[in-house]
Amino acid sequence: MGEAELKRVIEACLKQDRKQQKMLYKAYYGFAMSICIRYAGNRYEAAEIMNQGFLKVFTNLHKYDPQRPFMAWLGRIMINASVDYYRSNLKIAYQDDLEKAEHISDDNLPDQKLLYEDLIAMVQKLPQAYRTVFNLYAIEGYTHEEIAAALNISTGTSKSNLFKAREKLRRMIAENGIKSPGSYGEMSTIQVVAISNITHRITFVHNEFIR
Repeated sequence: MGEAELKRVIEACLKQDRKQQKMLYKAYYGFAMSICIRYAGNRYEAAEIMNQGFLKVFTNLHKYDPQRPFMAWLGRIMINASVDYYRSNLKIAYQDDLEKAEHISDDNLPDQKLLYEDLIAMVQKLPQAYRTVFNLYAIEGYTHEEIAAALNISTGTSKSNLFKAREKLRRMIAENGIKSPGSYGEMSTIQVVAISNITHRITFVHNEFIR
């Protein structure tokens, strides 16, 4: 959808034009789902989060600044909707602080690449608390302090959940027998640091954070 058409559709949506609201929904369905699916346990939950997000989009569309990218604004709403879903549905809070999360080593981390779909399937298997923190930190770029404030947990709990999420992902990757494209031999430690929705591949970067 081009800028001129987007502007026209938004103006119509502000007038509660249902046909144009449906058009906007369809145009950005894939983008919104790609965000929500990372926070959800399955596609049903992702659709529920996404629909709640679009409800917020249409309710708050008058607040959108047309001088800024619409996708960035929409993406932020979908992330917030995912966080709200976490708050309303989490039954077990992981409140244990993990001291060694302060001293996690990033040494000797081999470069790895996984298909985006494979990584998403693994992330969806994580407990909701781990999955939410992992997404906010490793993918969205939030700090542990920001995550703690958003989820009403301590920074220690955020670090603990991130550490445990990575440990579970490492085990799942090892269990699936995924190896490096190169000749790294046995894969002892892997750290997930970034996902590119453009290339639909995830990169595990050697000895470096990308946030």
